[in-house]
Amino acid sequence: MAHYRECPAYDVFAPNCPARLVLDRLADKWVLLLIDRLSAGERVRFNQLRRDIAGVSQKVLSQTLKKLERDGLVERQVHPTVPPTVEYALTELGATLGGTVEQLAHWAESNMPAIVQARQRYDKRPAPGSPYNALSL
Repeated sequence: MAHYRECPAYDVFAPNCPARLVLDRLADKWVLLLIDRLSAGERVRFNQLRRDIAGVSQKVLSQTLKKLERDGLVERQVHPTVPPTVEYALTELGATLGGTVEQLAHWAESNMPAIVQARQRYDKRPAPGSPYNALSL
C-alpha cells in the first residue's frame, strides 16, 4: 500500500499512480465489451454474456468479471436455485463508464472505413532503408 501514498492526487502521468492500473484494466478489449454490453442496465447471466460477446472464452470472461467485481464496476448476484443462477450487472460506479464506453465503441464502428484506409496506405509505404524511399521524396 505504500505506493498509493506516492500519488495522493492520483495523477495518471505519475509512474507509481494506482490509477494507471485502472486505465490498464479499462484498456482491455473484453472489459470494454463487457461494460458496453452491461450498460443497457439489465442483469445478464454468464452464458448470455458469453453468447453476446463473440470470441471470449469461458475462462477469460470469468477472470474479467472477477476483476471488474473487485474494482467495484460489476456486481454479481447469485440466486438460490438448483443449479445456482448467477447474474451480472454494472454497479453505480460501473454505470458511470457506460456512456463513455458506448461512445468509444460507436466511434470505432463509425470510423473503421477511415482506419482501414489509413492502414492500407501505411502498409504500402516502402520499408525504412529501402531504395524506393528516395523515389518518394
